[in-house]
Amino acid sequence: MCANVLAAVAWPYANGPRHIGHVSGFGVPSDVFARFMRMSGHRVLMVSGSDCHGTAISVKADQMGLTAQQCAEKFHHIIAEDLQGLGLSYDLYTSTMTLNHAHVTQEIFTTLYKNGYLVKKSEMGAFEPSTGRTLPDRYIEGTCPICGYDDARGDQCDNCGRQLDPADLVEPRSKTTGAAPEFRETEHFFLDLPALAEELTRWINTRTDWRPNVLKFSHNLLEELRPRAITRDLDWGVRVPVEGWQDNPMKSIYVWFDAVIGYLSASIEWARLSGDPQAWKDFWQDPEALSYYFMGKDNIVFHSVIWPGILLGINGEGERGGAPSPEIGTLNLPTEVVSSEFLTMSGSKVSNSRGATIFVGDFLRDFGPDALRYFIAVAGPENQDTDFTWEEFIRRVNFELANEWGNLVNRSISMAHKNVGSIPPAGKLTDADRALLDESLKAFETVGDLLEHAKFKAAITEVMRVVSLANAYISDQEPWKLKDDPQRRSTVLHVALQVVNDCNTMFTPFLPHSAQKVFEALGGDGVWAAQPELVEVDDGGDTHPVLRGDYAREQAHWGRDEIEVGRPLAKPTPIFRKLDAKLAETGPEWAPISRD
Repeated sequence: MCANVLAAVAWPYANGPRHIGHVSGFGVPSDVFARFMRMSGHRVLMVSGSDCHGTAISVKADQMGLTAQQCAEKFHHIIAEDLQGLGLSYDLYTSTMTLNHAHVTQEIFTTLYKNGYLVKKSEMGAFEPSTGRTLPDRYIEGTCPICGYDDARGDQCDNCGRQLDPADLVEPRSKTTGAAPEFRETEHFFLDLPALAEELTRWINTRTDWRPNVLKFSHNLLEELRPRAITRDLDWGVRVPVEGWQDNPMKSIYVWFDAVIGYLSASIEWARLSGDPQAWKDFWQDPEALSYYFMGKDNIVFHSVIWPGILLGINGEGERGGAPSPEIGTLNLPTEVVSSEFLTMSGSKVSNSRGATIFVGDFLRDFGPDALRYFIAVAGPENQDTDFTWEEFIRRVNFELANEWGNLVNRSISMAHKNVGSIPPAGKLTDADRALLDESLKAFETVGDLLEHAKFKAAITEVMRVVSLANAYISDQEPWKLKDDPQRRSTVLHVALQVVNDCNTMFTPFLPHSAQKVFEALGGDGVWAAQPELVEVDDGGDTHPVLRGDYAREQAHWGRDEIEVGRPLAKPTPIFRKLDAKLAETGPEWAPISRD
C-alpha cells in the first residue's frame, strides 16, 4: 500500500563547509531511503535545511569579520551546493533564517507555554571569560560525571547518552579557547520534560524495532528526565514570543529548539511553494503517514525523546493536558529514528576524529558523488563507528565499483554492440540462464525489504552479490567464443543485459548519477534518476536559495523492467574510472596523508 512518507533529515550547522563524516550520518542514508520509497510508489517529502542561529555562528562571524547573518548566508549557500552535488533529493532544503521558520517556531513555543509545558527559572549560565559571550552547551567540553568519558559535551555525553548541564562536567573547558567557562545566574524558559515523562515513556516502549543504539540512548535519558532550557542569552536567533522578552535583543530561542522545529517549518514552506498550502498536513496529521528522522548518533536524544516530548506537549498529551494550536493542529510522532554512528578520519592521517578536514566539496571535485555515496553505503558507520582511510576508499572504488559493477556494464554492452548493435533476443534458456535471472529477480524483494528497514549496508551488499553472479555467468558462458552459435551468444548477452538492467535499478537509490548513465548506455531516453536544483525562492519579499527537485518526472521505479529487444546500443564508455593506487599511500593534495 502506498503511503505518505516524511524523510526528516538533520540540519547541518552553517558555520563552515561540511565534511564527509557529516553526510555519512544525515545525508546519504536519508537520500537512499527517500529515493527507494519514491521508486516504490510512495509519496515522499524529504526536508531539511541549514541550521543558522546560535553562538557558534556568531563566533565564526567574528573570526571572518562578518555579521552573523552574512556568515550563515555564506555557508548555507556552500552547504546547499555541496548537497546538490552529492545528489541529495530534497523536496525542500531551506534554512532557519526564513520568516516562515521564525513564525512556526514562535507558534510552537506559544502553544507549549499556553499548555503549561514551559517553566521559567534561573540557572547558572556559561560564558566565555574573554568575550563575555554566552557559550552554547556544545561548545563546552569536560569529563562526564557519570561514566568518566573525558570528551563529554555540555548537553550530553556521547559515550553513555546521559543528559548533562555544563555545570555538571568535571573540569569544563571552552571548546574555542580552552579556558574554564565563567558561570553566572541567568533566567530562562525550560521545557518541562518531567511533565511529559509518563507519556513519553509509554510511547518509547512501543518503539521495539528501532536500532539498538537509539533505544539505549533514549532509555538512558528517560531515567533522568529534567527540565531543559529552550532560551539562551543570544543576540542571533528567533525572538522569544512572551511579553517582557520579545523586545529583549539578548534573549533568543535556543538553537536546538528552533532547529528540530525546522522539520515542520520546512514542510509548511514546501507546501506553500508547491501551490497547496495545506499539503504538509498529509505528512504530519494523516494517522497512516510514516515519518523517518535521519541523523548522527550525537543527535539521537533530540529526536527520540526531546522532539517527541515537544510534539506531545503541543498536542496537549502530557500530564497537564492542553489544546493543540488552532493553526497547526495535532501532529504525528516519529515512526522511526534512523541514527548512524560516527565516520572518523583519524586513519586518513589528515586530522583527528573531532576536527575532520576532508570536505564534501573537495571530495566531489576530485572523485564525483557516487564514489563517496558507495563508500558510505557499503563501508560507512551504519551500526558502529567506522574509520575512513584513503586505502579503503581506493580499494572499494577500484575493486568493487570499477572492476565488478563497471566491468559488468561495460563488457555486456560492448559485446552486444559489437556483435548485434542492439539488445539481442533470447533463445531457449538453459538452467544457468534461468538461475541467474531468478536470483536477480528475487533480489528486488530482498533488497527492497532491507531498504524499507533502513539496512543500507546489507542492501547494497546484496546487489553486489548479484553483480558477482552475473560476472561469473559471463565468464562461464564465454560468449566471445560463440561466434559459430550466434543464437546462443545472443541469449547469453540478453540474459546479461537483463541482469545489468535489474542491478542498475537496485543501485539507483545508492548511485543515482551513474544509474542515469547506465540507463542511457542501455538505450534509455529521458530522466531515469532526477537530481535536485539550487533555486531562489521568495521569503516575504526577499529571496533565499533552496534545493528543490521535480522527482515525479523520473522514470525510476522498483521492479524488473524487461529489456526491449532491438533497442540500439552505442559503444559504451567506462561508467567508473579507476583511481591511482598511489593515492592510497599519499592521499590527494588537499588532504595529504601525514608521515608523522
